[in-house]
Amino acid sequence: MPEHHRLSQTLSWPHLVALGVGAIVGTGILTLTGVGAAKAGPAVILSFAIAGVICACAALAYAEMATMYPASGSAYTYSYIVFGELVAWVIGWSLMLEYSLVVSAVAVGWSGYASGFLNSIGLGLPTALIQGPELGGVINLPAIFIIAAVAGLLIYGTRESATLNAILVVVKLLALALFITVCLPVFDAGNFEPFMPYGFPRSGPPGAEVGVMAAAAIIFFAFYGFDAIATAAEEAKNPERDLAIGIVGSMVVCVLIYMAVAAAAIGALAYTHFANSPEPLALILREIGQGWAAKILGVSAVIALPTVILAFFYGQSRIFFVMARDGLLPAKLARVSSRGTPVRITLFTAVIVAMIAGIFPLAEIAALANAGTLAAFVAVCAAMLTMRRRAPDAPRKFTTPLPWLIGTAGILGCAYLFWSLPVKTQTYFLIWNAIGLVVYSVYGSPRAERARANA
Repeated sequence: MPEHHRLSQTLSWPHLVALGVGAIVGTGILTLTGVGAAKAGPAVILSFAIAGVICACAALAYAEMATMYPASGSAYTYSYIVFGELVAWVIGWSLMLEYSLVVSAVAVGWSGYASGFLNSIGLGLPTALIQGPELGGVINLPAIFIIAAVAGLLIYGTRESATLNAILVVVKLLALALFITVCLPVFDAGNFEPFMPYGFPRSGPPGAEVGVMAAAAIIFFAFYGFDAIATAAEEAKNPERDLAIGIVGSMVVCVLIYMAVAAAAIGALAYTHFANSPEPLALILREIGQGWAAKILGVSAVIALPTVILAFFYGQSRIFFVMARDGLLPAKLARVSSRGTPVRITLFTAVIVAMIAGIFPLAEIAALANAGTLAAFVAVCAAMLTMRRRAPDAPRKFTTPLPWLIGTAGILGCAYLFWSLPVKTQTYFLIWNAIGLVVYSVYGSPRAERARANA
């Protein structure tokens, strides 16, 4: 591989665990707890558990594939190797949707906390500059600002970004620990009755779906992020060991955190009081008379939420990088700088996600991001099972336990979550992929063929 297309190996397993925790613990637990409670009631805890188990199945499949093929690109790369270029394009196209929307969604969520903090100290911005057109404003300036800042950090250097990320992850975890500690003294088991007021499966009219699975399909957004670690394969010092530790370790830590936070939240305050709140944890703290803790949580969110943006921005730029290197996107985007970072693709990604974050509201993009992620998870589980059949004796530094059970559970679980998404989201996702197939036929496939001929 030419030197100008090779990424620097600078990351160890603590960086990767921190990258995963930084990606997973963020906007989801801080904002979607209220959305999930509105759909499932106290049974949102069960929704978190279901989403976590399905993600854990996918995480194990990712860990095995990542150590077999330690190359950047995550699900796109595994699909390319196992299923060929067409399937890889579909998954890469879905990952474009996932990562772009997640970065944009988290930037919008950060903007809300940042704007609230600025208002509290008398430096609030005009409404027109903190909301997109659909919410009555002009553009979400804070969201664009944080995307530009994270892009600059990634351009400066991957190791420096990962080290800062690790520090901010600690801040975020301390804030959640504070939330749990403050809520425990007022814990009331009566708040869990009735436990499942809206039933288990998705039900209700389009646009107002409720039920445990309807909640799980939305708060699934709060769990994924470990796949961003797989995109770091080429930059890991010891990928055979470090990727498995980073992926599985971050998932275990985050499932435990989410269950504890959700239980503390519902025990402290009846879910009807914080359902659909954009800042449910801070609201709970204020309602139980702990305003000082709510302020600390808000400040920590402003400081630490950029870790989620960094992790997904990083993953998005690497997906684009590998697709460009394969010829499916303009090859010039795949060049790296003297510091070993893909500057051009990072800037290209920044422009796309800043446009989305500056215009669209959070509610419009979170569910659609889930659809792209579920497609990628199905592909990775299927790739793991296919390689178990095709090459059972191939070297595997990490092996998924009970692979046929775990892989099948991951595929079926993701399919059920996709079915549980709002009907509008499913339709938009299918339209997005139909457009992708047209782009592949007209542009991607011919360019990739020429790239292979010139290799």
